[in-house]
Amino acid sequence: MQLHFTQPGGRHLCRLNRIDFMIESLISDILFGFTGLISIINPFSVAFVFLDRTSTLTEEARRQLARRVAINAFFVLIVAFFVGTPILHFFGISMEALRIGGGLAVAVAGWQMLNAPDAAPREVRDAEAKQVVAESSSSKAFFPFTVPLTTGPGSIATAIALNANRTHRLSDWVVSSIASVVISVLVMFVIYFVYSRAARLSNYLGVEGTRVAMRVSSFLLLCVGVQIILTGLTGFLTPLAQLHAGP
Repeated sequence: MQLHFTQPGGRHLCRLNRIDFMIESLISDILFGFTGLISIINPFSVAFVFLDRTSTLTEEARRQLARRVAINAFFVLIVAFFVGTPILHFFGISMEALRIGGGLAVAVAGWQMLNAPDAAPREVRDAEAKQVVAESSSSKAFFPFTVPLTTGPGSIATAIALNANRTHRLSDWVVSSIASVVISVLVMFVIYFVYSRAARLSNYLGVEGTRVAMRVSSFLLLCVGVQIILTGLTGFLTPLAQLHAGP
């Protein structure tokens, strides 16, 4: 009789422990994925690049563009989380090729920004020029503002790698899927918040401080691109070196 009464309680306790474990795993996945992606995207540094590329826009136009870039980044991460690996396999693209090609695009963008001449004073830009640049910038919301400047190959590869070991168990799949959506939403809000307030940060730093910050951000962008290329080359050359070193 004791076994008859204690079995349901034992099953209930086991179910509660499983739910607690799923919640802890969900929180851990969200914190790990969010901090990893934000560190790679580094919106605080890229914000100065975004400000430089949109220096002729009005505050409202820049805010609208920042909103569009943030939404685009959300969908890019969602696609990378859920179908990134199948897409790469379908086109026969390896992670190393993604890193090398994307890193090259990031490095070229950083090099161009680093060697670009200083922008002319804002007073000499008329409203007509602002309208033309606003239209062209809107058409470039996805490329290059979203990809590769914001969600570049590093963040895409990270998102793919975070779900590369996703199991086929329903509970693990649900936890991983919820974590992926929450991480993408958090990253989207951070990107919009930082990008839309880039001009305020620039005003706080002043003209010279903003120029220095933009040059440093451009140099860091160049270094990030080179590092992504080196990571891809390492992943490509290591198996070849091991093959030649083998018996």
